[in-house]
Amino acid sequence: MARRRLPPLNALRAFEAFSRRGSMTAAAEELYVTHGAVSRQVKQLEDALGVVLVEGPRNRLRLTEEGARLAASLTTAFDAIERGLPEAAPRGAPLEVSCLATFAMKWLIPRLPDFIARHPDIPVRISESHEPCDFRRSGTDLAIRVSYPQAGEGEATRFLKQYHGPVLSPALLAAKGASLASLSALPRLFPKTFPQAWSDWQANMGVSLGPPPLEREFEHNFSMLEAAAAGLGVAIGPWAFAMPDIAAGRLAAPLGFVATAGDYVALRPEGVRNPASAAFRDWLVEQGATTPDPPLAAPLGLAPPADAARFAP
Repeated sequence: MARRRLPPLNALRAFEAFSRRGSMTAAAEELYVTHGAVSRQVKQLEDALGVVLVEGPRNRLRLTEEGARLAASLTTAFDAIERGLPEAAPRGAPLEVSCLATFAMKWLIPRLPDFIARHPDIPVRISESHEPCDFRRSGTDLAIRVSYPQAGEGEATRFLKQYHGPVLSPALLAAKGASLASLSALPRLFPKTFPQAWSDWQANMGVSLGPPPLEREFEHNFSMLEAAAAGLGVAIGPWAFAMPDIAAGRLAAPLGFVATAGDYVALRPEGVRNPASAAFRDWLVEQGATTPDPPLAAPLGLAPPADAARFAP
């Protein structure tokens, strides 16, 4: 068999990391080397090939046409190598899970001791984000998102249906009443991360409330729910987020909940074998199956649901 005529593999790896991460610094962080080491490897590769692969000022380097072609080939080749690696048992590295902040706080973390008890050899590290997940850049093993088109790329497993509905403090409910008209006259709370919450709920219910008397914006769903529990107004709360506070009597849901267009999904990188993330995905599916369904909204939201007494102290 003829001997392969390839440039130094370390140089190819450094160049591919630069092309994918977009900077020498980011490539150096991924490869655990210095910025200068990556720069020297790229220069070595250019000398070996006799072509210019990178151009521009040092703080705004970009690929040349030849560099872009080579980078695409290398990424495809390294992806194929990664897919072909044998599946190994977990070696103690943390399982990186990216999750919606309020979902982590209200749904995931309270259940996490069960996973840890079953899989003591799989340490789990939770990070919070609602942005689309780029597995290649972030190093995330599994991401929990809502299955809208912006959820991110990857292998998606639905594990929990999403419902939402108006929630407010029991004291405010007692003072103002449970009708749609009385709730629509209250200040409306919404999160900065999902400002269309009220319009989505109205569309799903087939109602139109008209303009609110007052709106209050909050950075995240969890701060919005705290504001609702404090009596600052009424919020559209996802069932998975509001369920613990409803059960504890801190929130009431007099009109029940209606299904949304999106489900909660576990996203994993396509074609990557990771037994730890597979175990976590399967556990999420199991936990989703045992999560109670919410009280469903009455038609048009004109009356409380039949079982609302269980959820509105």
